[in-house]
Amino acid sequence: MSSPAKSKKRRTNDFQPSKQPVKSLDFFFKTQAQNGAAAKRQKEVKDSTEADLSPQQTSVTLTDEEYARQLQEEWNKQDDVPASSVDSLAATPTKEVTDGVEQSKEMTVPQEPISTSQAAPTLSLQSISSTEDDITLNIPFDEHPLTFAPEKYIDELRTSWKATDDKASYGLLTRAFILINSTASRIKIVDTLTNLLRMLIVSDPDSLISAVWLTTNSISPPYIDLELGLGGSAISKALQKVCGLKPGGLKTLYDKHGDAGDVAFEAKKKQSFTLRRPKPLSIQGVYDSLKKIANSKGQGSQEIKQRIVERLLQDTQSAEQSRYIVRTLCQHLRIGAVKTTMLIALSRAFSLSRPPGKEFFVHKKEDLAALKKEALVEIYSKAEELVKASFARRPNYDDLVACLLDIGINDELLWRCGMGLHIPLRPMLGSITRDLGEMLTKLQGRDFACEFKYDGQRAQVHCDDQGKVSIFSRHLEVMTEKYPDLVALVPKIRGEGVGSFILEGEVVAVDTETGDLKPFQILTNRAKKDVEIGAVKIDVCLFSFDLMYLNGEPLLDRSFRERRNLLKSLFIEIPNRFTWVKNMDATSADSESVLEFFKAATDIKCEGIMVKVLDNAPNPALQLDSDTFMKPDSEPPPLPTTPSKKKKSAVEKAEEKEKGTRRKALLSTYEPDKRLDSWLKVKKDYNTSADTIDLVPVAGWHGQGRKSKWWSPILLAVRNPDTGSLEAVTKCISGFTDKFYQANKEKYAEGSENVISKPSYVEYHGRPDAWFAPMNEVWEIAFADITLSPVYTAAIGLISEERGLSLRFPRFLKVREDKSIDEASTTEFLAQLYRKQEAKKPVDGGVNEDMAMDEDE
Repeated sequence: MSSPAKSKKRRTNDFQPSKQPVKSLDFFFKTQAQNGAAAKRQKEVKDSTEADLSPQQTSVTLTDEEYARQLQEEWNKQDDVPASSVDSLAATPTKEVTDGVEQSKEMTVPQEPISTSQAAPTLSLQSISSTEDDITLNIPFDEHPLTFAPEKYIDELRTSWKATDDKASYGLLTRAFILINSTASRIKIVDTLTNLLRMLIVSDPDSLISAVWLTTNSISPPYIDLELGLGGSAISKALQKVCGLKPGGLKTLYDKHGDAGDVAFEAKKKQSFTLRRPKPLSIQGVYDSLKKIANSKGQGSQEIKQRIVERLLQDTQSAEQSRYIVRTLCQHLRIGAVKTTMLIALSRAFSLSRPPGKEFFVHKKEDLAALKKEALVEIYSKAEELVKASFARRPNYDDLVACLLDIGINDELLWRCGMGLHIPLRPMLGSITRDLGEMLTKLQGRDFACEFKYDGQRAQVHCDDQGKVSIFSRHLEVMTEKYPDLVALVPKIRGEGVGSFILEGEVVAVDTETGDLKPFQILTNRAKKDVEIGAVKIDVCLFSFDLMYLNGEPLLDRSFRERRNLLKSLFIEIPNRFTWVKNMDATSADSESVLEFFKAATDIKCEGIMVKVLDNAPNPALQLDSDTFMKPDSEPPPLPTTPSKKKKSAVEKAEEKEKGTRRKALLSTYEPDKRLDSWLKVKKDYNTSADTIDLVPVAGWHGQGRKSKWWSPILLAVRNPDTGSLEAVTKCISGFTDKFYQANKEKYAEGSENVISKPSYVEYHGRPDAWFAPMNEVWEIAFADITLSPVYTAAIGLISEERGLSLRFPRFLKVREDKSIDEASTTEFLAQLYRKQEAKKPVDGGVNEDMAMDEDE
């Protein structure tokens, strides 16, 4: 027998309506509790089934309740099952397994009678009211960790987890998400995450890793290619099917709320009943489902993904669970629990709690509560530094959490989660300075190296003893397939005695005949996957600048001077293929030489220069303030020496350097995932004499981390006076203050009249989280360069017939209150600035691709 949905479409109108009255849903649930009334209702349904009408015809006029009972009656006749079983509220739908995914067959009748020895399937209406247990809903995760006691809730929680195979329920995670989303306090967010993690550590440690991945809005580290690959249509179809929405109703909800998770929340609230009782979701089950989605490849994979998405939405127990399931599927959780927050929460959770059966040291809450604030901060800081350093060297939560569950927080953690070949470490970053004067002031009294900052792509190159090569971007993404020519080259650069190594450099497009550098935009035209060496048309050179690992030994604790010397002495230069960045050593007294070096870098179209401290200790010959670095009449400090290879935390090293000094320590060691003043970037200045442009804010995206409550980045547009449209030109995230961000978010608040559907007069093909209504607002923007762009359409046709123009490194200066939209900069003005820029260049640039963000920013 076909399903009701299909039979309604096929049936003709040659039937008579049933004479039996149709009862409401409320009546249905009342009769379930009254045996006498239920028996009467069964007789009425039986009488209706004895009529001459076919079941398909009857289904047209009967309610869902009537038709469900009729189908159940037929099953009972076939299987000789007592009619009293119809009254069961605990539905047991038939199931099937397709490609490893269990699917519920709702409202489906078997084509052939089933054996009486088999258990009869039972159909009945199910309430969609929340079935989350009161224990989960009332756990005070936002309580201070030194007063929160997870042990109080374990017994009751485990009882409620019987429905999830004794695994922590997804409702537990949802409870924490709700609390995190309800506060802007970073302290409260950390406390809530800490208590959630502690609860899982003591009650269900096996679910901890899954919870960490779900909370950080990811399912794998960047260097493992595991993406959900879900389009918006898959989620939309699932919401329509599970919640009974029509496309128009779904669009109305989305236009009103603008967030897929909020749409799911509203849709779930409106859903009143279903024919299948949802099975409570577990944290581990949700994570496993996401991995199944990501691992579904090839023919039929989209159908498998669709079924998994539908099953997840069917099994949500509340509107809030639906909200966060959908946001997870969209990979936009919006709770502000970024990497740093999670690492802090992990360090504090394992400082206070340990899993059953483990004996590693944890602090007693009573002892910590008795400490002064400064002492407590010091204990927390040391634990945080150790966890962060471990994750920076091996950025995979699977490895980190497994080690924490085994040994807790101690020095062994840094060894277990140390560097490894073909696993990228998070790169060290440089602080930005706007001019040479600021740089020289910061490095007063220090020896430093100046290096050309090439306009290329930063690359971390791994090579083992067997010659296997892996190449990673600064964001830890695999680039090995993109550069097969480098993969073939790297084993050849090893000098005598070099086996395995990890080095860092800049991949730059070059002319291999002349050695001339090409713009970064040329490099972006290389294909990213399945590149064959013979098909490479854009040649590259690897300009190396650091060595972090050699022959099985990490070099992170060596000074930059020593790491650089090893790099230059042990590796073989191959002209125009592999070499070292051009550099010069200097001090703060060499301002003229540094200025000439900076000009030489910009003359060959480098972005500027990098300046790096060479040694851990200051140069005593350069000290201008003897009281700052040494006491009067004391012996001069020893000359810089290679630091000990014994591993020390960054906190210990900083404390050693800061003893007896008022100046912040500048370390020449390699500090993964840190942005320090020991590395400084000096780029083209945003000075007052540079050109600026007046643009219109037209849209925004939800920010990340602490900016998650604000719009960042913001899409800006230039005015086309000929068409009357606004043409998107760039995204801007720089130059804003927190106060400005807050005021801007209040002005363009979601749900207000200032946030609208995409206006027809804005030309942009991307999908911002919100479109702004025209407010006659114009912003003055500074920028470094104007580039040709395949993404933005601003001024298309004026410079290139195929590409528009975009701004590189845009920076907000101020709101032009004296200007309206009609006075914003035009596309012709933008084109004039581009022509002016190109006229100043000694060599014509190539085609450009939009670079709203610097590769090294």
